[in-house]
Amino acid sequence: MNRLTIRAPEGVEFSVMLAGPGSRLLALIVDLAVVSAAASTLGHLFNVVGILNRDLAEALAALAYFAVTLLYGMVTELIWRGQTVGKRLLGLRVIDAAGGRLQPSQIIMRNLLRPVDALPLFYLVGAAASLASKHLQRLGDMAAGTVVVRNEELKPPDLTPVLGGRFNSMLEFRQLGARLRQRTPPELAAVALTALLRREQLDPDARLAVFAAVAARLREIVTFPGAAVEDLSDEQYVRNAVEIIFLPRNSVSKRPTPPNAADRRAMPSPL
Repeated sequence: MNRLTIRAPEGVEFSVMLAGPGSRLLALIVDLAVVSAAASTLGHLFNVVGILNRDLAEALAALAYFAVTLLYGMVTELIWRGQTVGKRLLGLRVIDAAGGRLQPSQIIMRNLLRPVDALPLFYLVGAAASLASKHLQRLGDMAAGTVVVRNEELKPPDLTPVLGGRFNSMLEFRQLGARLRQRTPPELAAVALTALLRREQLDPDARLAVFAAVAARLREIVTFPGAAVEDLSDEQYVRNAVEIIFLPRNSVSKRPTPPNAADRRAMPSPL
């Protein structure tokens, strides 16, 4: 399988699986079906105009199809962080080829060039460019600096060396934890885990910079109450987030008890 090794801005390397031509074609067929359904609905609305001016109705219908084709990809990829309906069903996602955050400008660029990739018929230009590209990029991806990858299931790794039985204050907020688990992109989760596993290999300054960058990106996804995170260093924040993202949900009840709570339970009752 074709994989791409990315060195993230945080200085950590991780590997992603590139989406193959077959899965991208299936996702494209689904997306074209969605676009056709939307354009057909608009076409029925323009039939009212056709009663007065048939040529105007046909022109509006053609313009609407072109607009829907462009806007569909832009809007869905902006809302779903690099996914369309077809990509969601096939488990694919658009990401920044350099490992950074996918920017709206990149999404706009790759979709603006979609009509060029579609030439001369059914994406022959895009298919040829993808097959000739080392990273299976169509022309829109090359111009935007993006790649299409396959979402890989996050399997719970052995986090014992990372967690060390430490108390995780962020686990108290289960709804926020579930949101973090759901919204964290797989590539960011991989960067966070790799940073923790390799933290001893980094010099002190690089270690601080890496965890500051990773923690900042995680904090942008979900905001935990200040009481739960205000005393955490960037590295502790990343460690807690990794535990939430990777460990099974039913492990929350087995988390270590905070020392002060254990002490309170150990004290004899005043009655």
